[in-house]
Amino acid sequence: MTRQTAPRRFMRPRFAKPILAAAALLALAVPAQAISLLDRGPIADFLTVFRQQGVPRQTIGWNSPYKPGTVVISTSQRRLYYILPNQEAVQYGVGVGREGFSWSGTKTVTMKKEWPAWRPPEQMIKRRPDLPRYMAGGNDNPLGARALYLGSSLYRIHGSNEPETIGAAVSSGCIRMTNRDVIDLYDRVKVGTKVVVLP
Repeated sequence: MTRQTAPRRFMRPRFAKPILAAAALLALAVPAQAISLLDRGPIADFLTVFRQQGVPRQTIGWNSPYKPGTVVISTSQRRLYYILPNQEAVQYGVGVGREGFSWSGTKTVTMKKEWPAWRPPEQMIKRRPDLPRYMAGGNDNPLGARALYLGSSLYRIHGSNEPETIGAAVSSGCIRMTNRDVIDLYDRVKVGTKVVVLP
């Protein structure tokens, strides 16, 4: 009699709680400098899989005039589309610029960073002098797990440590995604990718 193995999709939840518990114990048992492993890097990337997803990512049929590999952002829909071949796109929920800070146009991805540090631009510091001048990359950093830099502008497509803002207009013009989604997009997008931001 052969032993039957459960399908993989049913195995993940059984292991999720022990892994998260082990990560929590690790945080208590290791020196402070090692805790950064849980804050950024491969372990932090892995833990994002189990965090809440407000607007689920999905592949949809989409008849687009844009070439595969293009990123299209609809500000009004609060959605980002990564164009695939065969009239399909990966759809992500995003947070967009609040009133007075939204914008539209075409940019190019000029740089990509994992767990980026954050230096608020001067314009933001003038509005919010209480902001830190520098923040190292990590889960508490407003840029989240990944950042895609758009041309010479101050705008980014980046992760967020505030997943509840996805689907809202709250940023200073940057496009926010959950850390889980920005990691997925980061792996698809190359430097030189065209980004079209629609009203």
